Amino acid sequence: MKMIVAVIQPEKLTDVKEALMAAGVGKMTAKNVIGCGQQGGYKESYRGAVTEVNLLKKVELQIAVNEDFVKPTVDAIIQGARTGNIGDGKIFILDLPECIRIRTGETGKAAIG
Repeated sequence: MKMIVAVIQPEKLTDVKEALMAAGVGKMTAKNVIGCGQQGGYKESYRGAVTEVNLLKKVELQIAVNEDFVKPTVDAIIQGARTGNIGDGKIFILDLPECIRIRTGETGKAAIG
């Protein structure tokens, strides 16, 4: 079992969800987050005061999958999120030692579904 964490541009969320659904992955958690990577940030001026904005709005997706869904999930995220520009995001793949479905008590691969 793996936990796939993807940080993407907010405007690409709909495209990523559509690509994931087409790949057969429909279960995910999405959070609005702020952060910066290689993209850095930008400067803006408000009433003559220049402010550096280096924490940018992003969306973080968390998707728990069984081993056979890792590649299709990653491919779908890339397909939906890629623009070719800096700031497209990152994907992290973590080992998931255990999963428990609260409703039924199922554990492991059966709990992920």
